Amino acid sequence: MSDSDLCRQCGAKLGQDDKAIYRKMVLRTADSFLCIDCLAEYFGVSREAIEAKIRYFRESGNCALFR
Repeated sequence: MSDSDLCRQCGAKLGQDDKAIYRKMVLRTADSFLCIDCLAEYFGVSREAIEAKIRYFRESGNCALFR
């Protein structure tokens, strides 16, 4: 497992959604990431708000990161 597979803040194992939402909301070319919980903390929002964005991007079908 490489460092890009772990949250750089808490060390949690990352899934594709973690990486995709980080790239969408923070830096498209990122090679290190925050998990959804740490990303929510970074933006000062709830985990549910981040999950809602993930659903929105996936359902819209307009973002290649969520296909």
